[in-house]
Amino acid sequence: MTTCGEYLVRQLHAWGVDTVFGIPGVHTVELYRGLPGSGVRHITPRHEQGAGFMADGYARVSGKPGVCFIITGPGMTNILTAMGQAYADSIPLLVISSVNERARLGLGNGYLHELPNQRALVAGVCAFSHTLLGVDELPDVLERAFAVFDGQRPRPVHLELPLDLITADAGHLPIRARRPIAPPAPHPALLDDAAARLRAARSPLLLLGGGCRGAEAEARALAAALDAPTALTINAKGLLPPGHPLLLGSNQSLVPVRELAAAADCVLAIGTELGETDYDVVFDGGFRLGGELIRVDIDPQQLVRNQRPSLAIQGDARLAMDGLLTRLEPREARDDSPGARRAAGVRQRLAEGFQGWAHYRALFEDILAVLPAARFVGDSTQTVYSGNHLVELDGANRWFNSSTGYGTLGYGLPAAIGAHLADPARPTVCLIGDGGLQFTLPELASAVEARVGIVVLLWNNRGYGEIKRYMERRAIEPVGVDIYTPDFIALARAFGCEAERARDRDHLRQLLAALPADRPLLIEVNEAPPFAPA
Repeated sequence: MTTCGEYLVRQLHAWGVDTVFGIPGVHTVELYRGLPGSGVRHITPRHEQGAGFMADGYARVSGKPGVCFIITGPGMTNILTAMGQAYADSIPLLVISSVNERARLGLGNGYLHELPNQRALVAGVCAFSHTLLGVDELPDVLERAFAVFDGQRPRPVHLELPLDLITADAGHLPIRARRPIAPPAPHPALLDDAAARLRAARSPLLLLGGGCRGAEAEARALAAALDAPTALTINAKGLLPPGHPLLLGSNQSLVPVRELAAAADCVLAIGTELGETDYDVVFDGGFRLGGELIRVDIDPQQLVRNQRPSLAIQGDARLAMDGLLTRLEPREARDDSPGARRAAGVRQRLAEGFQGWAHYRALFEDILAVLPAARFVGDSTQTVYSGNHLVELDGANRWFNSSTGYGTLGYGLPAAIGAHLADPARPTVCLIGDGGLQFTLPELASAVEARVGIVVLLWNNRGYGEIKRYMERRAIEPVGVDIYTPDFIALARAFGCEAERARDRDHLRQLLAALPADRPLLIEVNEAPPFAPA
């Protein structure tokens, strides 16, 4: 007999799933029956939140949905934060959980792991949640989930299997072939209108968000065709390479870019929420557009949030850019074009404002000198906040972190593990602070177990330094921010990692050059000379 749990594994593998993240429990062991010999690798985190963050990093890098096997009750409450981060960043996660037997659902009798309603619990952090009430539903529900991942704004999907159905006979169900759903194409008449407005613009501006991550070539061609200075959200970093004459970086919250935005007569925003944490990290409401706004987004509701458009176009970002490119005269990006000169003036002013961050710039120069192809996966920490402004890389999905949108702590380490599992050939650098690392520190054991060779660059200011400064600026006596700081070197070594404290920049480069392939290397960098001003 082929059980429902075994069929599930086979169907997922047939659709390209090669990795699942989860912690076995008495409610999910029957999901594991089909894993041996299936071609699906299992990674065991030390907390279900870690499972979700690993699946998130894996999905961003692999282009496949991240899949988790999660137990009823506490496993689901544990993974909620990771689902929230993925929901905010439009990351496809398939969270498959157990739930109590159908006859026991919602009774409140105190059964093991019982919750009143898991679907209600996850409703705000997923595209949909479904309780399987019959074995024959399973293929259809899986197709619905993959339709979300393929054809609309990707977000987590939750599927719960009652215990009595996981073991039910599913031998009669055939393995279905994958039928990808095409994302919506923008309306041609709206593209005609947009192209006409853009051709008439004298000072255009291009704003690209995470929805453009799969359209690197199109983004570069469109920026050149428009001769438009181009700002990228954090999730869009790498769409334009370092040194591109039109690149403004991810500095939409800073005065020089804001002034350029206010003076632009036509702004084209594609695949971006125009949200606070990418456009207003100073929280003063100062990002304003003076000209008309053309918005393109796969999510129709997003088209009317935050900034009201002059022209709204629902559709896939890549298809929209392709359509615009057929309607615009092609150009090559040039250093002496009007748009490039506008961008250069903004970059010069930004560079002057970044002079106080020379120590952060030097840190990233050292890392990239040793690991030029590195991918940076970050938490909410000083190196991430500064790098969001300073670092430019060639290629999408080489810089992502949890400092924007949902803004959770503890993301960096497990997400870096997931990213490296998806692409072990590229060096992965986890940027994390001493406060954030303590949220998910046990995942170092998961990385050792999975033989994941990543750099964990620990920026140590012995507390919640950013929050402390925020409290002080608001004349609030710091409370709860000067936390006990453990010996991270000893802890990392106890988990089986390599671990050293960098003495200076030369020592840091030596440590990076000795990155082991089969376990993490934790490098502690103290927020003190020679890595930070006294």
